[in-house]
Amino acid sequence: MRSGVRERVKRLIEIDPYLEPYRKILERRLSNVVDREQQLTRGELSISGFAAGHEYFGLHFRENEWVFREWAPNATSVYLVGDMTGWQETKSFRLNRVNAEGVWELSLPAHMMNHGDLYRLRIHWPEGVGDRIPAYARRVVQDPETLIFNAQVWLPPQPYEWKCLDFICQSSALFIYEAHVGMAQEEEKIGSYREFMTSVLP
Repeated sequence: MRSGVRERVKRLIEIDPYLEPYRKILERRLSNVVDREQQLTRGELSISGFAAGHEYFGLHFRENEWVFREWAPNATSVYLVGDMTGWQETKSFRLNRVNAEGVWELSLPAHMMNHGDLYRLRIHWPEGVGDRIPAYARRVVQDPETLIFNAQVWLPPQPYEWKCLDFICQSSALFIYEAHVGMAQEEEKIGSYREFMTSVLP
């Protein structure tokens, strides 16, 4: 058992003595949590840092250039294809593998992608090739005719203007567990978003 697990469970039971009969179960579960956190972070970053992978992977516009990163450890080559390439593989949109763990990266001048462009990945691996939506896509849209989903570049010429001027953003990391809109209700049916808003949210 990892160091500190017993001490943390001991403190928990001091707060709530009714948990005493479950001490071993709590120790085992907390030990599993600590082990999984170590597996995910490799001890190199915090769990909140691990959860912020979207700040590194995906498409970003920084310092007047586009930077795109994807994790594809079994790929032999990766291309961005989309409106900007005529949906064909082109040399200028081929990603470079940057490490042995399978991180791929592409940097492009600002003019090579535009707000609203649709794109996806074309990944080659030893057994074949296939298209997929990037894992860290921030915006995905569906074509109303083909019903195919694609990622979409989103960099409007005018930034969004906030309506709530007195909103204060917390500086600490925001943790959201999960919210299943269709299941988050008492009735045995698939709920609507409106029902979710009125019955679950404060």
